[in-house]
Amino acid sequence: MKRLTDLSKRDLRTLFDHIQAAIALVDREGNLVSWNSAFEAGKRKFPRATTLQEMFHPKDAEAIRLKLAGGMAEHWAGEFAATDTDAAALCDFRLMPVGDRNMVFVAERIESEADAENVVGKLRKQVTLFQVESEHSKKLARNKQIEMEAVIAQAEEVAHVDALTFLPNRRTIIKDMQSEVMRAERYRSLFSISVVDIDHFKFINDTYGHPAGDEILRHVALYLRDAIRHPDVVGRYGGEEFIILLPSSGKAAAAEQAARLCQELRNKKIQMKDEEIQVTVSIGIAEYRNGEDSWHSLLKRADNAMFTAKNLGRDRWVIGE
Repeated sequence: MKRLTDLSKRDLRTLFDHIQAAIALVDREGNLVSWNSAFEAGKRKFPRATTLQEMFHPKDAEAIRLKLAGGMAEHWAGEFAATDTDAAALCDFRLMPVGDRNMVFVAERIESEADAENVVGKLRKQVTLFQVESEHSKKLARNKQIEMEAVIAQAEEVAHVDALTFLPNRRTIIKDMQSEVMRAERYRSLFSISVVDIDHFKFINDTYGHPAGDEILRHVALYLRDAIRHPDVVGRYGGEEFIILLPSSGKAAAAEQAARLCQELRNKKIQMKDEEIQVTVSIGIAEYRNGEDSWHSLLKRADNAMFTAKNLGRDRWVIGE
């Protein structure tokens, strides 16, 4: 059996092209030297990109530049254009030095909750390692503390994020809803929620396959995240359902938002390889009733309203009374 170091450049290129992870060779400034086909799929979103930093969201670009300049092995998690679709993906990243001037960048998609838990476990091991090293090295303690805090933040973020859509996961959005209910109860302020369900999602999965269904979920999640106003929050409740929290908003404001979301999604065609898929949603709305509702009863009314919207023909919104 050949060792990896004995393989020819052609053999290595063939090997890397058959790996699902996105792999790129870059220099310390981030200039792209070469990459595999999986990386190319994401690069089609940024055809003019010549550096690794340009493949990331602007808010993350400076952090990537610093990691490259440091020239050290790095491990973190975040959002990356892992495909040529509009939706970014949650990925497990590794950066490894090669020679004096180059680095190998690897982005592997986190596809499931088990993958996410695995990444969290690895990040937590890094935290433990940094803590041990800090005890043994007073001189490097401050630097290690900074690194440890960054890794803790990464682990915390991954633990609260849905691996498929990069939105707050079920546990997080329910916790946020409970906090908003307590705030509305205490200050007697307005608070509403919307339950959003993708119409005919089983048909999409059965017709186009589950990978296509996952892409539809990512597209809808990305749209909802960008379409709602601040301080509204959207999270994935489970399956094809999402929850939108609308602090300081009554049912009229929630209905106005729901009407806009229904219309814009209805007019938005999602490109899936050679197919254009039209997606619609059904939305159930509920306004918090001070002194009457719990978070559970509020959610139940919104959920029931969503099913009423389904029964009335889908692609619409209903207010739960």
